[in-house]
Amino acid sequence: MSDDNKNLSDDLDDMIGDAKDGAKRTGEKISSSAKEFSEDAKEFAHDAKEKASEFADDAKASAKEFADDAKEVFSDGKNVAIIAHFTLIGWIIALVMNSSNKTEFGSFYIRQYLGFMLLSFLCFIPFVGFIVALGLLVAWIMSLVNALGGKMEPSFLLGKQFQEWFKGI
Repeated sequence: MSDDNKNLSDDLDDMIGDAKDGAKRTGEKISSSAKEFSEDAKEFAHDAKEKASEFADDAKASAKEFADDAKEVFSDGKNVAIIAHFTLIGWIIALVMNSSNKTEFGSFYIRQYLGFMLLSFLCFIPFVGFIVALGLLVAWIMSLVNALGGKMEPSFLLGKQFQEWFKGI
């Protein structure tokens, strides 16, 4: 029996040795795979950083282009002239917009509409007010069409006088 025990002990030692060798080989494979994964992760992080940098550069360029376009749109005064034609609030907005970047075109229509607003107080007079209101409506439509067309034409209702009276605006 002692030979059997010795054979079992030798077999057990061989199995333990084989298990150790297998564990060592598996550990080496895992270590190698971990190194490959680490290198892949570093490469992915580098690529992501490059793409993010490209995206940021594109976003900056787009924002600059948008800002330049916005400056161009507001610099011609046409938008100011159109906005000035829509209610008192629109006129105030146009006045503020024109004060930061004054254009002759925008100022012309701001003065024109100020005159229309002042004439509108005559609309409260019976009968005469109705005629004034119709005249103002026609003058307002003609003025808006001229502003949309980019023309600086004074209205038939005291348009030249409005420009003269309100030349400080």
